[in-house]
Amino acid sequence: MTGPDTPRRQGCGCSGGCGREGGAGGEAGAQGLLSIGRRRPDGTIGSLGVLGMAAGAAAATAGAVTAGGTVHERRDTRDGGDGGLGNGPDPAAGSGWSSAPPRMGFFTDTSVCIGCKACEVACKEWNAIPEDGLTFTGMSYDNTIGLGADSWRHVAFIEQDKPLAGQITGGQTGQDARGVRWLMASDVCKHCTEAACLDVCPTGSLFRTEFGTVVVQEDICNGCGYCVPACPYGVIDQRHGDGRVWKCTLCYDRLGSGQEPACAKACPTDSIQFGPLDELRERAALRVDQLHEAGVGEARLYGHDPEDGVGGDGAFFLLLDEPETYGLPPDPVVTTRDLPRMWKLTAAAALSLAASVAVAFAKGGTR
Repeated sequence: MTGPDTPRRQGCGCSGGCGREGGAGGEAGAQGLLSIGRRRPDGTIGSLGVLGMAAGAAAATAGAVTAGGTVHERRDTRDGGDGGLGNGPDPAAGSGWSSAPPRMGFFTDTSVCIGCKACEVACKEWNAIPEDGLTFTGMSYDNTIGLGADSWRHVAFIEQDKPLAGQITGGQTGQDARGVRWLMASDVCKHCTEAACLDVCPTGSLFRTEFGTVVVQEDICNGCGYCVPACPYGVIDQRHGDGRVWKCTLCYDRLGSGQEPACAKACPTDSIQFGPLDELRERAALRVDQLHEAGVGEARLYGHDPEDGVGGDGAFFLLLDEPETYGLPPDPVVTTRDLPRMWKLTAAAALSLAASVAVAFAKGGTR
C-alpha cells in the first residue's frame, strides 16, 4: 500500500538515514531519530533499530562536527517547535512525498449525528472487517463500546439528564428545564500530524500517505504492538487470534481513485464530512459560530488546532460537551515527544561511563 515507485526497506539496512552509517554530523544523526517509521526523501522508510536510534542520538548529542568542521544542530520542523519527532505542518511533505496533493481529512459534526451507524456498516463492508462480537452491552444503543481492530468506526450513544439548548421540557426553559438528551458521535482514528505510532513502528508497517493520513500495511506488520500504547487516543488495536494491528486507513484505496471514504459517503446527515483539511477547518469554525448564535454555547471544536499536543488531527470533531464525555483525552500529547531528549541523555550517560572506564584503566596501567 505504498505510493507509486516507492521502495521500502525493512530492518536497519538503510543508507544512513537511521544514523548507523557515516557518522556524518548532527543533522544526519537527528535525521536518524526523525526518520523512524517515516518516509524519507529517497523513498525509503526509517526503522527503529536500537543501534540506529543510539547512533542517531549520539550524533545529535555531540553536535557531530562534519568533515568541513561545521556543527549542525537539529531544528524543530514545526513553527514554534513541538519538542518531539516532528513532521511539520505538512506531514506528507515532511515524510518525503514530493508534489503531494492537499492534506485530506474528516470533520465530524456531532450536532447532526443521528446514531444510525451507517458509517460503521459502510466501513466494515468496504474494508471487509470481521464482526466484533455482536454482544449486548447495556450501554444505551452502543454495542461497539469503542474503537478496535474490528471496529474502525464507533458511534457513541451518551445519555444525559440535560436538555439541548432552546428545548422546552415540562413547561420550563433554561436552567429549570429537565429532560434527557443523547449525544451521538462517530469516532475514528485521528491521523495525527505528530503520529507516535509512526515513530515506534520497527518495520515501516505504519507509513504516511501522500494525503497526510496514516496507514497500516498489514502484510509487513510483525505484531510487536509497540504502536498500541504509543497512540494517545487508544485507537490502534491488535486483532485477537491474528496479533497484527488494524485501524482506519481513511479508505486509502478509495482516495487513490478520487472517491471519498465509505463512511462519509454513507452518512445521511453529512455529520461526517470529508475534504481538504484547511477547508474543513474553515467550515467547522463557521458551524461553531452558527451554533453559538443559536444558543448552543457548549459547542466547541476538538483536534482542529495545529498547535495542540499532536500538531492537530487529520480527523477532528465538533462536540457539544467536554471531550471526556465522549471518551476523548482533554489534552492529548504525542507520546514520543521526549524520545530525542531521552536518547541524548542516554548517549551522554554512556559516553560518560565509557570515559570513566577508560580513565580507570589508564590509571591502573601507570601503577
